[in-house]
Amino acid sequence: MLTGFARAFRTPDLRKKLLFTLGIIVVYRLGTHIPIPGVNYKAVQQCVTEASGNQGLFGLVNMFSGGALLQITVFALGIMPYITASIILQLLTVVIPRLEALKKEGQAGTSKITQYTRYLTVALAILQGTGLVATARSGALFSGCTVAGSIVPERAIFNTIVMVICMTAGTTVVMWLGELITDRGIGNGMSILMFISIAATFPSALWAIKKQGTLAGGWIEFGTVILVGLVMVGLVVFVEQAQRRIPVQYAKRMIGRRSYGGTSTYIPLKVNQAGVIPVIFASSLLYIPALVAQFAGGNAGWKTWVTQNLTKGDHPIYITMYFLLIVFFAFFYVAISFNPEEVADNMKKYGGFIPGIRAGRPTAEYLSFVLNRITWPGSLYLGLIALVPTMALVGFGASQNFPFGGTSILIIVGVGLETVKQIESQLQQRNYEGFLR
Repeated sequence: MLTGFARAFRTPDLRKKLLFTLGIIVVYRLGTHIPIPGVNYKAVQQCVTEASGNQGLFGLVNMFSGGALLQITVFALGIMPYITASIILQLLTVVIPRLEALKKEGQAGTSKITQYTRYLTVALAILQGTGLVATARSGALFSGCTVAGSIVPERAIFNTIVMVICMTAGTTVVMWLGELITDRGIGNGMSILMFISIAATFPSALWAIKKQGTLAGGWIEFGTVILVGLVMVGLVVFVEQAQRRIPVQYAKRMIGRRSYGGTSTYIPLKVNQAGVIPVIFASSLLYIPALVAQFAGGNAGWKTWVTQNLTKGDHPIYITMYFLLIVFFAFFYVAISFNPEEVADNMKKYGGFIPGIRAGRPTAEYLSFVLNRITWPGSLYLGLIALVPTMALVGFGASQNFPFGGTSILIIVGVGLETVKQIESQLQQRNYEGFLR
């Protein structure tokens, strides 16, 4: 692999792409440390120190922003508004005929949907920025911090508008940086920035576990976490690469004096067809009642129940609901992202068929049957991987954003594999050996 990296840097155009990507990453990380106007930076740092390892409801978003959310910086919202907008547009494509028609138009339709995603990202950034500023002003961003109420000392409406504009502009710049990486760098820009945001939180989280440890100065816990992380990475790589290949045969066709078709290929159905989306959906949905209860006044019975059962990651009710929601969303997302009827119609149109299965409706039913069979182990795998932070809570007293938690490992391994494959394909185009021999 080191030889492969050396060959990549010796190739002039590939070296230029890699250096450009690294430069954009440096700019992105600098933006996560620039505070926005109107924030008491000393109070923020004190609250971050006091709340270390107990980030509460905002832990997931803080992880996706590379720790910038709780620092209330220019890139505080990070890539999260774009991810949310992309998921919403993907779901609406199934519901709205206009978007479905655009998706079938090819590159022109995809460009139009991308433009809609940008507009929705800006709208979501304004909404989330307003919510973050309101939360910081009320002192609820750092519950239990002694100076949480003085994070935003100036409460004027103009100051609030400036803060929201700065965070919205930061999100727009992040979106632009991601698209620059996609166009002129290596890999998918948004995925690379998400990878960097999550990886940036690893050193501090690992060192916090070492400091909290009691065995051999914390080194036993530190080594155990590293070992668990390596095992999890191996498991995730194994499952992410696993797929069921449905054989497809194309009949021969005579057009004029030439023969076309007669080739064999396959439809790759991944075991984890949904990726990390079900985990994000389940986490977000479980945050909603806890967030509502946090801002609700009074001591109603439902608020007490939510506070006791849905805010602690190691509570049995929370674990059960989290696991069931992941399984549900895995089936839900696979159902809307893979259409067996459409695949069967395309195969029939071009003369393809699955050996032993008639073309048309029987093919769609067979694909649906196979997809349901492999989604079960995929969804259970996602649920078990996502519960690793909960085991860490019990075993090591770690925070809910355990460094080798399910969401972070799934994203890092997935993005890493795709980026390595892209570099490898470009190396092989130049007659070099890739990473995977």
